[in-house]
Amino acid sequence: MAAKIAMIGGGSWATAIVKMLSDNISPKEIYWWMRNEEAIAHIRAFKHNPSYLSSVEIKLPEKNISSDIAAIIKQADYVVLNVPAAFLKATLKGVSAADLKGKKIVSAIKGIVPDENLIIGEFLNQKYQVPLKDVLVISGPCHAEEVALEKLSYLTIASTDVALANDFASLLATRYIKTNVSDDIFGTEYAAVLKNIYAVASGICHGVGYGDNFQAVLISNAIREIKDFVDAVHPIDRDIIESAYLGDLLVTAYSQFSRNRTFGNMIGKGYTVKSAQLEMNMIAEGYYAASCMYHINQKYKVEMPISNAVYNILYKFHPPHAEMRLLTEKLN
Repeated sequence: MAAKIAMIGGGSWATAIVKMLSDNISPKEIYWWMRNEEAIAHIRAFKHNPSYLSSVEIKLPEKNISSDIAAIIKQADYVVLNVPAAFLKATLKGVSAADLKGKKIVSAIKGIVPDENLIIGEFLNQKYQVPLKDVLVISGPCHAEEVALEKLSYLTIASTDVALANDFASLLATRYIKTNVSDDIFGTEYAAVLKNIYAVASGICHGVGYGDNFQAVLISNAIREIKDFVDAVHPIDRDIIESAYLGDLLVTAYSQFSRNRTFGNMIGKGYTVKSAQLEMNMIAEGYYAASCMYHINQKYKVEMPISNAVYNILYKFHPPHAEMRLLTEKLN
């Protein structure tokens, strides 16, 4: 029997994953939850998401798209979570541990649950009793906008159960998507969180006037920070230059599609956090991640000057020019 998949979330990455899946398996096996009833009605009528990647044709049957999250989850073998980490608790408010029992839960979220300061796998395990062996993580490097254009992209699927990772990876692999698998769910999740912070840093540096030469130094130091942190949290044998780590960092720090870089650029140019968020009308996960990682690192005490600089700018309101100037003395 074919796997049935529930997508939870209505944004650009959710739309891109629905596209990948429906280009590879029967759309009848895909169920999609989103909160916005107007968006649901539009997709049912016109087969396009009105707000995100509107060029993508949505091939799902009308009955497979709903705002009833419990009903959507009930249909599925795999539940793919793709809402901003800051809204995950609210999204799952009406969902119980019993609803998720026996399901394979896939995190496509690149953030940490605020207040809990937990990566998604840990949150699901502690709050919903989902065994870690049933948790999968999707990591890049991959922008939803390029998936919509069917530009060749690579994904890494991580799980402690490599056979499970291979099974899910096969559901996403298309002529324009190549997949890799990993057993490093902690490293890939934390790396995905941290790269958003460093993309914010990259944007701030661009906004205050630093050029490509400094950006190269910034990102080469950033990958070392990622390595030091994930080695402290989960010390296993991993190659930090693999695409799930370094590749994901590079595309998020440099791409025109990176909302975190865009957000950082606005901060560097003098926008307040609130004004930048309002103008973007999109969630930059790096904003929330900067605070979560600052507090998580109080336990591990890893030296992370770039991450700390972003925290100081966003939460302690240090002037971006001054904070970046101090940072230049700490990098090599």
